[in-house]
Amino acid sequence: MSVSLTFPDGSVRSYEAGATGLAVAESISKSLAKKAIAIAIDGEVRDLSDPVSDGKIEIITRTDPRALELIRHDAAHVMAEAVQELWPGTQVTIGPVIENGFYYDFKRVHPDTREDWPFTPDDLPKIEKKMKEIIGRNKPFTKEVWSRQKTKDVFAAKGESFKVELVDAIPEDQDVKIYAQGDWFDLCRGPHMASTGQIGTAFKLMKVAGAYWRGDSTRPMLTRIYGTAWAEQEQLDQYLHVLAEAEKRDHRKLGREMDLFHFQEEGPGVVFWHGKGWRMFQTLTAYMRRRLANTYEEVNAPQVLDASLWETSGHWGWYQENMFAVKSAYAFTHPDDKEADNRVFALKPMNCPGHVQIFKHGLKSYREMPVRLAEFGLVHRYEASGALHGLMRVRGFTQDDAHVFCTEEQMAAECLRINDLILSVYEDFGFKEVVVKLSTRPEKRVGSDELWDRAESVMMDVLKTIEEQSGGRIKTGILPGEGAFYGPKFEYTLKDAIGRDWQCGTTQVDFNLPERFGAFYIDANSEKTQPVMIHRAICGSMERFLGILIENFAGHMPLWFAPLQVVVATITSDADDYGREVAQQLRDAGLIVEEDFRNEKINYKIREHSVTKVPVIIVCGRQEAENRSVNIRRLGSQAQTPMSLEDAIASLSEEATPPDVKRRQAARKMAAE
Repeated sequence: MSVSLTFPDGSVRSYEAGATGLAVAESISKSLAKKAIAIAIDGEVRDLSDPVSDGKIEIITRTDPRALELIRHDAAHVMAEAVQELWPGTQVTIGPVIENGFYYDFKRVHPDTREDWPFTPDDLPKIEKKMKEIIGRNKPFTKEVWSRQKTKDVFAAKGESFKVELVDAIPEDQDVKIYAQGDWFDLCRGPHMASTGQIGTAFKLMKVAGAYWRGDSTRPMLTRIYGTAWAEQEQLDQYLHVLAEAEKRDHRKLGREMDLFHFQEEGPGVVFWHGKGWRMFQTLTAYMRRRLANTYEEVNAPQVLDASLWETSGHWGWYQENMFAVKSAYAFTHPDDKEADNRVFALKPMNCPGHVQIFKHGLKSYREMPVRLAEFGLVHRYEASGALHGLMRVRGFTQDDAHVFCTEEQMAAECLRINDLILSVYEDFGFKEVVVKLSTRPEKRVGSDELWDRAESVMMDVLKTIEEQSGGRIKTGILPGEGAFYGPKFEYTLKDAIGRDWQCGTTQVDFNLPERFGAFYIDANSEKTQPVMIHRAICGSMERFLGILIENFAGHMPLWFAPLQVVVATITSDADDYGREVAQQLRDAGLIVEEDFRNEKINYKIREHSVTKVPVIIVCGRQEAENRSVNIRRLGSQAQTPMSLEDAIASLSEEATPPDVKRRQAARKMAAE
């Protein structure tokens, strides 16, 4: 009996039944066999020692993107072995691969007191050293299938009570696999590489944290050790560099330094905006309003609406766990008062149902289509307290939300119009690398397959047009099954200054909500026709987008977007009057200016304002006052640029003009010429 294998180049070869992946690799070349770490049969990654079966085969080497998961998985096992070699008696629990790395949870007790003995960061270098030693032994990974009872008996004898419990969690139809690397072994689904030496040394243990067994706060507390591992040292170095940069750019840290906002326990997940932070928020809102002018009608829907409306929309059934429900305080304190309003209301988690009500108010003709409604709507969504993260994940936030009601024939053109707007906004903030992906129908959804077919077909055509019109500059892709429950959507992901991806904008086609609410327009044949509803967001959450901007620019905001643009600082008190004149002329030119005439050394003032990320410091002394000039000091630069006051005001005014305003001014100038 033989096995038929199809190779990536299309060639087909036959092998004896029972031939392993390694034997297949050796049959091609000895050099490939040396590089091989695993195989994939019809896309499923398997151990190199596994027998092959009929199908399409790929030989996986360390340069294959799929190798990263294997490297990290194997590194986790080696870390567990290292811990148990260093501290015998430590219990090993679970150790999965996660994004960019891996972790393992351990239960360690002190050998003398028998009390819990959590790991600390000081233990990590010792564990790393032992891991390198184990990798250097280059022991092969081997696999055996054990009976459930044998597995439980062996781990019970070793004092591994958590492993015994894990055996019972393995579904009955699955084998109990044991992977060994030399004398050390663990319960594992696999697959693994051929040997520990293939892991390499491009790894680092990152931190320790507490974690309850199985995530249950009633169960024992364990120590979780996190690590990262990569195929090459250069990749590890780059990752660590990005992490270091991200720490320096953390918007929460910069928010404190720049005095922008804060959070406190009495308002979990909601932002306390300070003056400068709110100014930045309003600058973003004003910019977005200008971009929507003459195209969208700005509206405002109520924040609190009866639960019945959310039942009609479907959110009460699909999204209830993320919503805040409220009743009047009187109804709570007077439960026996039959006159009390006992209705349940919800704080809106999104603006769309309210916008449908506005569209429905008054008869609409096909001649009025499309109708574009925009709102900077404050919404509230419940997030677990552990998931809250500064401006990036909050419970109360503002959406730059819009809904376009159009005919089915207008849908493609509207999606392209929205795409152009989204890309233009991102470019104004310096984001040039953008990926647009189409998320298709999820398993749980509303609406007929016919509606989904029509919507996805149109959006697929739009996606092709987006890529073609950009000349390939905009990358596109498909996210199968990731659409909203009511329709497919485009997701816009931008790349920041240190290479991180942020998903921000969305365009979502919805045939469902207009149908649920009975929205219609009168078509050319005087018939009631259901519109297509397009949900559109550019920033998404305004708070989150501001967090992204703060981190992208590391607090060094472009002058037009900075909450404080210029500080005028004097060297000596006899320049104060001139400093006041400079500051006032800058304000008259539209800049946001503060004065610093304190009796402090100029270098002290410069350092202080640099910490708060003021983009421009104008230094004035006696000589500048006499010459009616200034010295301009830029954030992050040691140099001072002398300029006449007139030139400085003109230059800074130009720089402080928002990019969209500059385009409009340029267009008017061209039209006038």
